[in-house]
Order: sequence, then structure tokens, then C-alpha cells
Amino acid sequence: MKHLIEPTDLTKEEIEEIVDLGLDIIANREKYSEACKGKKLATLFYEPSTRTRLSFTSAMMELGGNVLGFSDAQNSSVSKGETCADTTKVINCFADIIAMRHFEEGAALVSALNSRIPVINAGDGSHAHPTQTLTDLLTIKREIGRFDNITIGFCGDLKFGRTVHSLIKALSRYSGVKIVLIAPDQLRLPDYMKKEVCDLTGMEYKEVSTLEEVMPELDVLYMTRVQKERFFDEDEFDRVKDCFILDSEKLKTAKPEMRILHPLPRVNEITVDVDADPRAAYFRQVENGKFVRMALILKLLEWAKDNEKTNTLIPANTVRNKYRCRNPRCISNMEVNVDTLFRPAADHPEEMRCVYCESKPVKC
Repeated sequence: MKHLIEPTDLTKEEIEEIVDLGLDIIANREKYSEACKGKKLATLFYEPSTRTRLSFTSAMMELGGNVLGFSDAQNSSVSKGETCADTTKVINCFADIIAMRHFEEGAALVSALNSRIPVINAGDGSHAHPTQTLTDLLTIKREIGRFDNITIGFCGDLKFGRTVHSLIKALSRYSGVKIVLIAPDQLRLPDYMKKEVCDLTGMEYKEVSTLEEVMPELDVLYMTRVQKERFFDEDEFDRVKDCFILDSEKLKTAKPEMRILHPLPRVNEITVDVDADPRAAYFRQVENGKFVRMALILKLLEWAKDNEKTNTLIPANTVRNKYRCRNPRCISNMEVNVDTLFRPAADHPEEMRCVYCESKPVKC
């Protein structure tokens, strides 16, 4: 069975199949209007979402399928103590494919391990958000025309931003990609991402402190919110926050063909005067999310019939129940009967990483 838990679950060729199918859907929407007739998508959203949940719902409806599920964990049996694994086994009786958003990191993996239908990770804590990555890639393809040989700036919360981590992983497979990391010290990209993704793949990167110093070189600017709650010192937040707010003045040195992306929701990190700029692609990006999710649903349902299309959900060198994850939001610390799973780190095999959330262990 093929699931989508992380962007790396898809090969470069599979990603391009999905993006190309998304482009064909855009060009020929009527052709796909009954492609999922008789199929059911279960949307299991354990935390609030507007764009992602409605995007999945709209995608399945445009394919002629049906949607069931819940948008609040308190409206499900989780309020009675049901585990993610058991919920998945129940939903398998009713649906053909699952889209799950969960506040526990690793929840989508646990769901996939207990499912005989495809599972799509619609966001698990701050860990991964692969369908946003597909949305970003389709947007880059439509707006820029290529994935190779681009310079993309990531601005804001790069430490906890699952959308940033997922897109960097996906782009690391392409040649000539340069990334510019624009963030306050408290929210810089984690070291493991630099070592296990950038360094191992040879992806060129640099870290800077302001938007202005790199604006002229960017092909894509990926904005995220600088989160006040991540700062222990409010004065420090007040000192740096304006460096990471995009306005029309800062865009004066940007290329005419540069594009601005944002996973949304926006707070104040992009001023509303930027919305009228043709380089602002973030609302077009939202619509692209529907098209790429239509393509993903179609592909996963197609691949479900192919016995050769499978995921290696647990690496062969995984160590089971020897360590405990230090991340309190990891599903292995939040639900009963979840084995702890650790794999050797890609950059330092003597170090271990949690399979669910990529955190380091503590000894049991």
C-alpha cells in the first residue's frame, strides 16, 4: 500500500506525475468530474484547519466522490479515549482513502501502519505537511516554470515550520537549488535539517538576518509567521519583528518575475498592500492546493491497486522499544500501545532519531 506521510515517501518521478496530473486537471476539469464516483474520502482532522480541510473536501467533490469524517477531535471517539490506531481500523470499514491532520507528531504514520487503505498526512504537529509541499511545488511550476536552478528564500519561523521543512526536503532532490534562510536566531532552521538534508544532498544554503540583504537574488520568497510565543524575551521579539515583515517598500529591489508564497494563515508578516502586486502568489497557491490534492487522491487510489507501489514505513535498521522519545508531542509519548521506533541518523549513524518525529532519544 502506498501512503503519503512525508514528502520523501514520493520519488522525484512520482512527485512530477502528481504535479503534471494537477496541471492536466486545471486544463481539463470536466474530464475528471466523475473520476472518483462511488469513492469516499475520510477527513480526520484532530485540530483546527480551514484551507487544508476544505481543500480536501472540495477536491474529492470535484472528482465526483463523497466525503465523511470530523473536523474536531471532540466530535469523535478520541474524546472517549480511542487511539489513533483503532480509529483508523474503524474508518477502514467506511472509506477508500484517509486524509488526517493531528496535533501528535507521528500520528499519520501510526495510522498508515494500521490501515489497508491509503493514508495522507495533512499535517502532524510541527513534523511534516507533505500536501502543502505538493501545493507549493505545483505553484512554483505554474509561476516559475521549473524546480531546478532556483533560489528560494524561507523567511520567518524556520525552526518549527513544518511546511518549510517539508519543502526543503522535496527541493533537495533537484539540481541547482539554493536556499536562503531568513530568520531570527531563536527560529533558525534546526541543525539536523541542515546536516541531514542540505549537507548530505549538497544543497547550497546560507543564513541571513534581514529580507533586504537578499531580496534581489530570490526567484521565490516563502514567507511564514514569526511567532511571538516562541520568544522568552518580549523586548527581543519587538526588536526583530519588523525585519521579517514584507511590505511594498521591501519589494522594490525584487526581480519582476519573483514570486511570493505563504502557506497561510497570515497575521501581519505580509502587509495587505502586497496583495495587489502580481508577484504575490499566495492566494493562487490556495487554489493550487485543491488541484494537487485532486491529483494526489487519484494517484493514491490508482497505486492502491498496484502491489509494487508500497512504502517502507519503518526502516530496516529501526530499533524498537529501546529508547524513549524526548519530544512530549510525539505520539509515542501521548498514546498507549505505541512502540518507540528509532533509526540511525543519516549524518551520524551512531546517533538515533525517532521514526515518528525525528527527535533524539533518552534511554528507557
